[in-house]
Amino acid sequence: MNDVEIVAVDGGPPLKDFIDLPWRVYAEYPRWVPPLKKEVRRLLDCDRHPFWASAERQLFLARRGSQTVGRIAGIIDHRYNELHNEDMGIWGFFECMDDAVAAGALFSAVETWVRQKGMSFVRGPLNPSTNYEVGLLTEGFDYPPALMMAYNPPYYTGLVESCGFTKEKDLGAFLIAGDYRLPEWLDRLAERIAQKKGVCLRKFNPKEENAEFARIREIYNDSWSSNWGFVPLSEDEMRDIQKSVMAFADPDLAFFVEYEGDPAAVCVIFPDINPLLKRLNGRIGLLGVLKALLYQREITGLRCLIFGVKDAYRQMGLPLLAIHHIFEVVRQKKKYRSLEMGWTLEDNEAVNTLLEDAGAKPYKKYRIFRKSL
Repeated sequence: MNDVEIVAVDGGPPLKDFIDLPWRVYAEYPRWVPPLKKEVRRLLDCDRHPFWASAERQLFLARRGSQTVGRIAGIIDHRYNELHNEDMGIWGFFECMDDAVAAGALFSAVETWVRQKGMSFVRGPLNPSTNYEVGLLTEGFDYPPALMMAYNPPYYTGLVESCGFTKEKDLGAFLIAGDYRLPEWLDRLAERIAQKKGVCLRKFNPKEENAEFARIREIYNDSWSSNWGFVPLSEDEMRDIQKSVMAFADPDLAFFVEYEGDPAAVCVIFPDINPLLKRLNGRIGLLGVLKALLYQREITGLRCLIFGVKDAYRQMGLPLLAIHHIFEVVRQKKKYRSLEMGWTLEDNEAVNTLLEDAGAKPYKKYRIFRKSL
């Protein structure tokens, strides 16, 4: 394909090239936030990361001569396909120079691989599922990405569409900034919900960390079970997330809503550590530890990572109660100047309307693409 060579990656130097490529792609994109290379390597490691216990993948590089110009992963999530009775292949971890020939060769390699595995369509980008980083940024390029949210050059959309992919679903992100106060009518309504008999709001208890994360997983899997693209988090995946986030989590920003003693809803918000990750530039080491101490003050944003209400409690107004509490906590914290709520599905009208009524503004859009084989 016009001197583009596709290389299957099994480890060694090609895997290093796979992990290192984004630093070249984003050299002219100052808002990009470099991931920690060791975490990317671990996420891709089929022997170490629990996602791969029920999934498989093949990594590919696109090269022009000795230079790597693109990368992609073909993925099959067997748990998802069994749950939804689908034959879905996935593309993810896509990065590419503005090179339509290289992009075409990469997508062709994935399509061939998943077709040989018996798949009937391809969806992406999922990195590697909806429980992780998803979607291609299509609006909001003037803002840096929040924690665990995608960022990519604007030309990626054209590359993907030139390979025959079309929109399947858009995701949105909302920004809340200012004095964190609900409109008066919503505030009164939230107060009434809080006074309902049996309703109790309580903070995450770090002394019962394992039990609390088990409750988060239970509520998350219940509340998201009917959502488009959902695949449940396994126990091992939740334990892996637990290990990854506790180093920087703020227990005051995670809470449960209980009804008559039953965990009915959960909200987990994290400090947006992306400004620190940008300083680290992919590595921690001793210098990284010093940077972490020195630049803590730059962490002034928040990201709502998990929010869910069990299906049995959907009609009780608990999301409004949760937003009311979030605003109260953030006002007390003072140092946080913004909160990203997202992502949400474009057709989740109940949540999207509530966020806008609460003063959040839609400011980013992400797209999931699909192609029939």
